[in-house]
Amino acid sequence: MAGQACTQRGLSPPPYEKIKRYVVERIADGTWKPGDTIPSETVFAKTFGVARMTVNRALRELSAERILTRVQGAGTFVTPRDHESPVLEIRNIADEVALRGHCYSARVLVLDASSNSRAMATLGVNNDPVFHSCIVHYEDESAIQYEDRYVNPKVFPQYLDQDFTAETPNHYMVRLAPIQRAEFRIYARKPSAQIRRYLSIDIGEPCLLIWRRTWVGDVIATTVHLWHSASRVHLSGKV
Repeated sequence: MAGQACTQRGLSPPPYEKIKRYVVERIADGTWKPGDTIPSETVFAKTFGVARMTVNRALRELSAERILTRVQGAGTFVTPRDHESPVLEIRNIADEVALRGHCYSARVLVLDASSNSRAMATLGVNNDPVFHSCIVHYEDESAIQYEDRYVNPKVFPQYLDQDFTAETPNHYMVRLAPIQRAEFRIYARKPSAQIRRYLSIDIGEPCLLIWRRTWVGDVIATTVHLWHSASRVHLSGKV
């Protein structure tokens, strides 16, 4: 069950993940509001009994995910949020769920190499197989997103070795190689019977489909189709 998987993962996260979860929980419960300054790395290190390097990793990753904003000489702040699920930012779905005060979990359906010619062409890979993953993301017991992703092995050669029930693909990739630019397309689509089952939606209910391709440097790193039930998602943004 999705909730059980979430509970199991909460038993022994690494120290930097404990700090990340603590920060996200304090934002979710209103202790720290958008624009507030959070404690220094030294305070976190003493509170959690870890090295400042561990704290730095946690805060750096939260900054990459746009949850925190770090300003040299001024400190670290909670990033102001003017919208619920931004289209023009690439954020970790697990952190978004936690910010809403709910439990995130995932089910990996596919994680292997693929010779899909369309995916290879989209990634700019000529002859070599690419990596393919299909994952259902849950908020508490409800499936909120079906992720169908292809990855360039030259950018993320260890992708197939990861446990994506413990870390989302987005988090893994941003942690290793921050994204330089991205291309988005948004559609209203009728899902296949298989996707409908994964998202537990009724026949005839439409889906919001986000297609995204991202670059690391000048190399296309990944392309992904993100399927959402139209009744369970709200996207907005400002340009």
